[in-house]
Parts: sequence; C-alpha cells; structure tokens
Amino acid sequence: MENFGYNFRFTVICRDALNKAGDRYMSDVKKVVLAYSGGLDTSVILKWLQDTYGCEVVTFTADIGQGEELEPARAKALQMGVKEIYIDDLREEFARDFVFPMFRANAIYEGEYLLGTSIARPLIAKRQIEIARQTSADAVSHGATGKGNDQVRFELGYYALKPDVRVIAPWREWDLTSREKLLAYAEKHGIPVEMKRGKKSPYSMDANLLHISYEGGILEDPWAEAEEDMWRWSVAPEKAPDTPAYVELTYACGDIVAINGESMSPATVLATLNRMGNEHGIGRLDIVENRYVGMKSRGCYETPGGTIMLKAHRAIESITLDREVAHLKDELMPRYASLIYTGYWWSPERKLLQQMIDASQTSVNGVVRVKLYKGNVSVVGRKSDSDSLFDPTIATFEDDAGAYNQADAAGFIKLNALRMRIAARLRKT
Repeated sequence: MENFGYNFRFTVICRDALNKAGDRYMSDVKKVVLAYSGGLDTSVILKWLQDTYGCEVVTFTADIGQGEELEPARAKALQMGVKEIYIDDLREEFARDFVFPMFRANAIYEGEYLLGTSIARPLIAKRQIEIARQTSADAVSHGATGKGNDQVRFELGYYALKPDVRVIAPWREWDLTSREKLLAYAEKHGIPVEMKRGKKSPYSMDANLLHISYEGGILEDPWAEAEEDMWRWSVAPEKAPDTPAYVELTYACGDIVAINGESMSPATVLATLNRMGNEHGIGRLDIVENRYVGMKSRGCYETPGGTIMLKAHRAIESITLDREVAHLKDELMPRYASLIYTGYWWSPERKLLQQMIDASQTSVNGVVRVKLYKGNVSVVGRKSDSDSLFDPTIATFEDDAGAYNQADAAGFIKLNALRMRIAARLRKT
C-alpha cells in the first residue's frame, strides 16, 4: 500500500507539472496569424485559439481565384473581435510564380494529377509568414486535418521560411473531431455559421484558379461513379458543343503570353483557358492517389485550363527542345512533381530543379494550335519561327536533295547492335 501511495503522489506531481508547463507554453503565444476562410472550421478555430491560448488572432484570407465572395469573411472576423484582418488578392502571383513555373516542368503526379491543391499551399504559407513578421506574431495556425497532405505542405513552408516559427494545428490538439461537434461548439460560443439553403453538398471541395477538387461522400467508395451534379465548372463532355473550338497559344520562354494573338497576364491566361475548357468539357479527372501521410485517397478534379496548358506546352517543346534535354526533363519530372505534392516547394532540391527547367525554356518560343472538342484536347499545329529544330528538308519522305544520306544508317545500326551481336555469339558457344 505504501508503494501505491507513493506512485499516486508521484503521478499527481507529474500531472500538475505537465499542466503548468502546458499553461506556460500556451501563455507564450500572444498573437497568432490564422489562415482563415470564414467557413465553419476556421471560424471555430478562431474562437478556440482566443479561448485556449488567450491570444490575439490575426486573420489572413487569400484570394487565389476560388471564385467566392471574400468580404463576408472580413465581416465575420470583425464580429468575432479580430482587429487585424488581411484579405489579399494573390491571383496574379499564384499564376505567375507558382502555376507557370510548375507547367514549364510538365509536372503531373502519379501520371494524372495536375497538382491544383498542392501548388497553392506554398503561396499561402509564404504570405502567412510575411504577415506574421509584419504583425510581430508569435505563431501561425491552419485548419488542415491530421489525416491529409495539407498540414505537411503548410508547415514545411512555414519552417522553410521562418525556422523558429510556432505552429498551432488545432485538428491535432482538440477533440472536435466531427462536423456535429464543430456545430455544437459554434452554437455554444455564439459563432456565426451560415447555413446554406437547399441541399448541402456532401463533398469536401477546394478551389483556386487552377482547379477544383472533390472528396468525401460517395467518392469514398472507389467503385461508385461520381454524380453528374457534383461537377461545378464544366459541362459534361457528351453535352459539349458539336462544333470544336480552335485556340492558338503563343509561348515565350515556356510560358503562354497570348491567346489567339491577344497578350494576357498569367492569371488572365489561366482564367481564359478555364472558361474555354469548361465550355467543351475539358479537364475532368477521377483518381485514387497515394497521400504523403500513407493512405490512399479517391478524389475528383476539374482542371480545364491546366489540361490545355500541359498538352500545348509539350507540343511546343516537341519542336524547340533538343531530344536529350527533353528526355532528361521527362526523367526528372516525377521527382519534381512529387516534391510539389509532398510540400517541398521551398526546398533546395526543388529550387535546383527549377533552375535547370527554366534554363531549358529559353528556346521554347512559338505558337501551338489546339482543338477543343467534347472533353478532348488535340494538338493540330505547332510552329516556331526562331527556335524550331524541325527541319522539313531532312524529315521529308520525298526527295531530300541530299540533306540526309540514308546509307549512313547502316553503320549507325551495326554499332548500336554490336553488344547484342557479341552476346548472341557467346550464347551459341
């Protein structure tokens, strides 16, 4: 019994010590910058941070082309006592400094995913850290769950840009593990929650200028076909116009700078291609992907402009890039795409790869013509007046006037076959 009493007192002392340490740990946070959408999750997080940490909360809402009205987020934050509110239009920076560099690499994850969610996270993390510095905040916070990739992407970005930053991830701390618990917390604390009229979407969605994603609901069964009314942006391919659309894309150093001869900024290029793609049912995708945290996840995506961009960029590269440069890029692309997917945009290896990719694009200039028709993007023409490596006098099946000596191919073939001939002779002995 004496040992029991001693162990009990020791446990109580340890518990009290941990509680006091935890209180001091929380009291160290005087101000936190929260990535804030104004929705249920981040509204609850805002109040939870105020109550749990007793700190001032600065809200940051990024406009990256999600197509939603953002001013209600400001009104809600004001209603909840927030004094410093940031709502930043980052659409141009998003397209110019993140989406376009990624498409110079032809980046695609696991053969299909165009990384629409992944590429937005490093920009949000960057701006959040900038605001933390401006406001002298002690910490940053996000609403990503402990099951997904976004927690990794955000926090790798935070630490890369501000190594000593304090990160608060409520989903890894609290016990509000369901929508019902979040709603109950909101009701208890008087948190304004807009209940949309009509049928509530069963899907978890994320949108920006590059794509919109859908997860949850019936999509958790990988055998179940997505419902047609789930898709928000694009017309069904079978209902797309019966007449195809032809689009000419002008490239300079690997980036689209004009559509049908009209000069445009990166964000305008992407928005314009989204509109064109949506009209013709371009860019729908249904995949099961491997998350960085270890699980498989089924998701559906609409990436109309990105789908056109990828097809067209490979077309202009096909006539302007040296063969071995193009092949080397293709070998490195999966590694580059994986770095973006897993949140390593700010890593030295991604930056090194980007330098190589960008160097390869100095000759990627010209025009690509694509045809959009019922969910498909077809390349129907490509040209480059200054950088084309395509020589019709050599490639022709007609008389090439001596530009290519076909007899040279015999020696070329024999030299390349030499190792196989030696091996074949050895097998006969």
